[in-house]
Amino acid sequence: MTAFNATRRRFLVGTGAVGAGALLSGCVTSSPSASGGKSGGPVTLQSNLSSPQAKTAMQAIVAAFDKRGGADAQLNTVASETFRTQLPTYLTSANPPDVYSWYPGSVAESYANKDLLLDLDDIWEKPELSGYSDALKNLCTSASSGKKVFVPTSYYWWGMFYRKSNFAKWGVKEPKTWDEFLDLCDKLKSKGVAPIGLGAGGDTPWVASAWFDYLDIRVNGAAYHRELLAGKHRFDDPEVRKVFDKWDEARPYFDPDGTAIPFQDATTALLQGRTGMMLIGTFFADAAPKDALGDLDFFQFPIIDPKVPVAEEAPTDGFFASARTKRADGVKELLRYLATAESQELYLKSGSGTTLPTHPDAKDAGTPLVLKGRKLIESAVDLTQFFNRDSSDALQPTADTALVHYLAKPKEIGSILTTWQRSAQKIWSQ
Repeated sequence: MTAFNATRRRFLVGTGAVGAGALLSGCVTSSPSASGGKSGGPVTLQSNLSSPQAKTAMQAIVAAFDKRGGADAQLNTVASETFRTQLPTYLTSANPPDVYSWYPGSVAESYANKDLLLDLDDIWEKPELSGYSDALKNLCTSASSGKKVFVPTSYYWWGMFYRKSNFAKWGVKEPKTWDEFLDLCDKLKSKGVAPIGLGAGGDTPWVASAWFDYLDIRVNGAAYHRELLAGKHRFDDPEVRKVFDKWDEARPYFDPDGTAIPFQDATTALLQGRTGMMLIGTFFADAAPKDALGDLDFFQFPIIDPKVPVAEEAPTDGFFASARTKRADGVKELLRYLATAESQELYLKSGSGTTLPTHPDAKDAGTPLVLKGRKLIESAVDLTQFFNRDSSDALQPTADTALVHYLAKPKEIGSILTTWQRSAQKIWSQ
């Protein structure tokens, strides 16, 4: 698959610390003596895909899997932010769920280092996964053990999303350069529209990290960005200060409610025309009304320095399994099905259709939006994933705190970066 051409792309598989959380009652799997399926009960699939369309898509996949005969699956859908908090506890509980929707990279590596993930080497030799690219195989392999611990099923892109009808109504067009982007912001503001939506309030402060990621890869490049997140540079370095100097130019155009509302509400504001555009991943479309999907479009995050190789954010999603499962045969049967073109196409058909399948034979939705997104990714010189995916879930809260503080009190950026470095260093030294 050209989007995962290993000679042109790099995905970071680093090590990361694991956070802690209290176990929610009712979220762990039923006992192994439960009736149905093989090996003492259905395979439990713990999913963070909780938006209406994504949940419907996962239900369709589980229903199709159950109809095949053999093992059965039971879907448990948990709100995304709750899932993120509880994941370490799920995996370390005495009777954990079997399979989890999540992502490869540093977080999967951190769990693999603690022997919490099931070895999936054998299913990667099966027909369902034999055609996957080398880049995906590397992304799903634990750097410490050399074992494959993850099955990828989709990937997506980030961009500056907007409604075509709104841009037409306002008489504006997509920018290419940073200066054109700022001019667009001026025009929208003059029309009484908040130019840039954010949605870093509530339980989604991590949305602000997309701005840090993109500004850093546009100003300093993807290689520097990955090294920074791995602790090889400091957050109070002059290079990072340049990132915020650029952010200062765009900050006056942000929705004043940007750090007060979660991204779901920011999505609503965008769809209703109260904000002009929003830097977000295609997952936001899972919560958009079906009749609005055809009106959505995006443009590439503006180029700031033409000399910096162009990188884009293209996170990969999929599944891993608990090493403590008592239903390993059923787990592997389910994971093999999730890796098929049939399963991935069913997800696209049942959901918003804005993600791209990882199976080389799976067809994407083929819409103009998807074709444009695929072209964006395939034309990039390099790919990153997202702040916590390129670092760790443990480092993400340090970014949340620093970036929300910056947006509220930008003149304190010096002390903010000093504090961020101190907090990050504690994570890196663990």
